Amino acid sequence: MSDSPDKSIARSPWRLSVAPMLDWTDRHCRYFHRLLTRHTLLYTEMVTTGAILHGDQPRHLDFNEQEHPVALQLGGSEPADLAACAKLAEQWGYDEVNLNCGCPSERVQRGAFGACLMAEPQLVADGVKAMKDAVNRIPITVKHRIGIDKIESYDFVRDFVGTVAEAGCEVFIVHARNAWLQGLSPKENRDIPPLRYELVHQLKREFPHLTIAINGGIKTDDEIAEQLRHVDGVMVGRQAYHEPWQMIGWDQRFFGEANPPAASREAVEALWLDYLDRQVAAGRPWSQAMRHALGLWNGLPGARRWRQVWSDHKLKALSPREVAAMATQARLTAAEIASQHPAFQAPVSV
Repeated sequence: MSDSPDKSIARSPWRLSVAPMLDWTDRHCRYFHRLLTRHTLLYTEMVTTGAILHGDQPRHLDFNEQEHPVALQLGGSEPADLAACAKLAEQWGYDEVNLNCGCPSERVQRGAFGACLMAEPQLVADGVKAMKDAVNRIPITVKHRIGIDKIESYDFVRDFVGTVAEAGCEVFIVHARNAWLQGLSPKENRDIPPLRYELVHQLKREFPHLTIAINGGIKTDDEIAEQLRHVDGVMVGRQAYHEPWQMIGWDQRFFGEANPPAASREAVEALWLDYLDRQVAAGRPWSQAMRHALGLWNGLPGARRWRQVWSDHKLKALSPREVAAMATQARLTAAEIASQHPAFQAPVSV
């Protein structure tokens, strides 16, 4: 495979995506990311079936039309509940429903879903079939690990994928680490179990008819391109959140789009301010959304001062435009100081 965006590959919704991240990829975050990339697939945070069926459905399911393509990630294990939620997701306008079989947290385990479902592939298959039967047009996909606990055999993940594929799932997003269900926190589960990309590549070779996307530890555009030589898609997680400007080049490199969504960080910030104004007009605090955009100027002199101004709790009563003016002035001043004193440039820009 190649990172060259030929027409057939470029149309694949899973060629490049931003991972579902709890407490991060909410609708504000996704709107901000959409200002940087038009084609990258965006995922919601994991939402449990119980929260949707027994809670505030608009709060959990509403999204901005500009977010398309956007997928809902579900946490759950009961086929009937999964089917009901998949049907709601399609009615709400989502482009995909993804089942979480990779989260290792104790809270998720107590609910008998997430990574522990990899030990019950037939139950996952039943859930997938129920969801597929409940929807008319949108795909049902599964995100999972390469193994759980000390099970490191390729046969384990191969048999899991094979069983779930028999139920009609055609897309698997594979986090190339085991999930340790005991002894590690969710954060440690993202770092300590070793990455084994070769197992995901082997899945693609053994199941060439399936769409296989890879997730875990992939940061640079060159690393994305290298993975696309072996699999159908790449999912990027915290790198996209912390270094969002990286996404500005994704449409051109990976989807063949001639022009980026915005010409500069200033242009993105201007569009983002319009969004913050609309949040305030709707009675919502702008700070709830702004926290997702604090990485916009990362890597440039003055970025730290810009973040500090936007993060100042004493300024939350001001309008977004007022805070933006102060943040821009602080950034430019810090950048000027850095240019005059190169020895201090790195600390100023961090």
